[in-house]
Amino acid sequence: MNVKIEETWKQHIGVEFEKPYFSQLVQTVRNEYATTTCYPPGREIFNAFNLCPFDQVKVVIIGQDPYHEPGQAEGLCFSVKPGMPYPPSLQNIFKEIADDLNRPMPANGSLVRWAQQGVLLLNATLTVRAHVANSHSKIGWQTFTDAVIQTLARERQHIVYMLWGGNARGKAWMIDRQNNLVLESVHPSPLSANRGGWFGNHHFSRCNAYLQSNGLTPIDW
Repeated sequence: MNVKIEETWKQHIGVEFEKPYFSQLVQTVRNEYATTTCYPPGREIFNAFNLCPFDQVKVVIIGQDPYHEPGQAEGLCFSVKPGMPYPPSLQNIFKEIADDLNRPMPANGSLVRWAQQGVLLLNATLTVRAHVANSHSKIGWQTFTDAVIQTLARERQHIVYMLWGGNARGKAWMIDRQNNLVLESVHPSPLSANRGGWFGNHHFSRCNAYLQSNGLTPIDW
């Protein structure tokens, strides 16, 4: 199957596109987009990959599924398009960065700038029906995104994996901790973060210290 995705990703995970589950997934997604409103826009479904080639990945952040209200999702986990208000989880991410690295709040909530520095902003599920969170969580996306994580873990080293919340932390078994850094905490959503464990986790400074210790350029968060 000819999937429009960045070429280095196609080289490393292209085998997934030929599997029966992926054909069924594509059929379901096409039908959903044809009959209901879904996000992100079709051309942005693989934005996380297109903005961050396989051999440039330095950090992986795993989200759940795209934002499901108009104008928010842009194919990158936790990211919203410029001009959109910060969702609560993203606000808490920016607050922790401000405390951890003494950085001001950014001008907008788009994380394209992170992706372009080597941060793979991967949602476990890449599409969603409007107004219905998790509506596409059982159509096959997680088989695909788990394969992405396993391929990275097998073929690349010295990557920082940021696993926030139960769903993301459930992916930890796929990652070789000997050759990568795994940072785990509660989810940055207010419900979880305000119970403790998010603020003060210093994931962003710890990530940059690890990258620098392995001769890699730190992320300008």
